[in-house]
Amino acid sequence: MISIKRTLLVLSVSALSLLAACVTQQKYNNLDQAYSQLQQAYQGDEVQIRQLQGELRITIRDKILFPEGGFNLDSKAKQVLAKMAPTLSGFKNTKVVVRGYTDNESIGPGLRRQGITTNLDLSSKRADNVVDFLLTQGVDKNLISAQGMGDTNPVASNDTPDGKAQNRRIEVTLVGPGN
Repeated sequence: MISIKRTLLVLSVSALSLLAACVTQQKYNNLDQAYSQLQQAYQGDEVQIRQLQGELRITIRDKILFPEGGFNLDSKAKQVLAKMAPTLSGFKNTKVVVRGYTDNESIGPGLRRQGITTNLDLSSKRADNVVDFLLTQGVDKNLISAQGMGDTNPVASNDTPDGKAQNRRIEVTLVGPGN
């Protein structure tokens, strides 16, 4: 009797382990497929796509999306973002997190007149505008969110113009099973 219970327990654990491995492989395959689709869509653009453990991150320099010191999307920005919309709108269980970042420069008087007083405000407004546009392109409102990060998490030194340009970015991160 104990032997039968032990055998059933071992078989159950083995089956669960195999099932978990299949889900993990399926998740990887779905994110890998999204990675391939996005790589094809953005050949030649200033967009970086990286597949990280359990997530896919698309980084877009702000100069592609926004006028210098601005937060409104122009027609070129909408074309750039529209390329990712078919991939993103196909997801049903994958969270899409849009994060906006800035350099460490102070906010100028023009933005202050528009109610933008900090880099956090500016990055939030940019992330919100990207999300709003992606929603018009069919991305599920229950799966997408915006976060302003301000000048936190720089990817380069803010001591040079090139470093500042790298820090001004939008990151679209896909987190979840990839379906």
